[in-house]
Amino acid sequence: MTIVTRFAPSPTGFLHLGAARTALFNWLYARHHGGRFLLRIEDTDRKRSTTQALDAILDGLRWLGLEWDGDWVSQFARRPRHAEAAERLLAEDKAFRCYCTPGELAEMREKALQAGRTRLYDGRCRERHGAEAPSGTAPAIRFKAPLDGESVIDDLVQGEVTVANEKLDDMVLLRGDGTPTYMLAVVVDDHDMEITHVIRGDDHLTNAFRQYQLYLALGWEAPAFAHIPLIHGADGAKLSKRHGALGVESYRDDGCLPEALANYLLRLGWSHGDDEVIDLQQATAWFDLDAVGRSAGRFDAAKLENLNGHYLRAADDRRLVDLVMPRLADELAGQLAEQHAITVEARLEQGMAGLKERAKNIVELSENAMFYARKRPLPLADKALALLDSEARRHLAGLRPGLDAAVDWKADALEKLLRRFSDEERVKLGKIAQPLRAALTGAAASPGIFEIMEVLGKEETLGRLDDAIQGA
Repeated sequence: MTIVTRFAPSPTGFLHLGAARTALFNWLYARHHGGRFLLRIEDTDRKRSTTQALDAILDGLRWLGLEWDGDWVSQFARRPRHAEAAERLLAEDKAFRCYCTPGELAEMREKALQAGRTRLYDGRCRERHGAEAPSGTAPAIRFKAPLDGESVIDDLVQGEVTVANEKLDDMVLLRGDGTPTYMLAVVVDDHDMEITHVIRGDDHLTNAFRQYQLYLALGWEAPAFAHIPLIHGADGAKLSKRHGALGVESYRDDGCLPEALANYLLRLGWSHGDDEVIDLQQATAWFDLDAVGRSAGRFDAAKLENLNGHYLRAADDRRLVDLVMPRLADELAGQLAEQHAITVEARLEQGMAGLKERAKNIVELSENAMFYARKRPLPLADKALALLDSEARRHLAGLRPGLDAAVDWKADALEKLLRRFSDEERVKLGKIAQPLRAALTGAAASPGIFEIMEVLGKEETLGRLDDAIQGA
């Protein structure tokens, strides 16, 4: 059997963390077993579905590296097929037309809730003949749910789960206007797409029993179900925006790397011993549903940030340059003219090893790299200004001739030159190196100063030094 999984988001909002993790688990399970991962867009809610949300979902999946097989399927476009299935159940006396008014349904619901019943519909139209139907009413089609017995699902995460059929309603399959409900559409689509495993959040577990009954009624084999626990905040409450649970695109915009977010989501509910850093390739080799826990994962923004720092330090320098350059261009508002941009890119690529050691995300990395992109004279932060007092400028002025005469402009040679000057002047190295850092970067903290001098080159280093000495 070929394993076929699916991810089926509604385009009514962006790709949030819980949905992204569901997509990841489906993708990994299919890839691990050499199967197929399909994408269905459940866009039947036409009022709330938007092109913007759809694009965000597609972009988010691609950014995470979760490419799907074939074209994505629109649930809305399959409405005739959904109606066909409902009509078939009607013809086989497994469904019935319901003529109840909204007022009658509200009254039924209120009585059921007062009586403590979970079955909210009282079944009054189950055996109603068409001749008894009120005129001018467009009936819905309801499923004839079993009135007794039990429905049992052997869930691949939750284990065997049972529900008494008397608790399950005669659910609506087709509304009065002919549009299908979620319950019907999901079953028909999963069957037609040959889905073998439905992996989703455990908030859908109740839906699984109703959908299982539909599979039986239609004579179709039900897929295997795997309901994974939801993600909670650090306080144990359901994850929400107040916990930092934003759309995937927000994490990307805030400087998170896709491999870091995928790794973090993987570990929220799935484990492989004590392993914490697991890339997609390794996860594909290891992933299976037997290692999915039954307890809710707890979102920890600090842990994600630390994991992102790990991936950032391991990332290819050229890739990081490509991620940083657009941010620098936006921040510097047109200062990166073509020729200057070429110079900046070269500096960043040469200096990236030192820069990425001090950052946990692309935003920090871009901010730390700004001094490589700025044109002279550099703006000086308050702490940098404080370092460049009259004594510091005097030391820098004394250092300048030696730098001007230097032939070997490498970090090691520059360090030796500065230490020699420090010894000759009987001044602590920090009294020279810190003002020099301020002059060359405009800040009081940066990567190694000798590395920076080598990356900037002799001409730019001396120019920035002159600006600082002169108080430009």
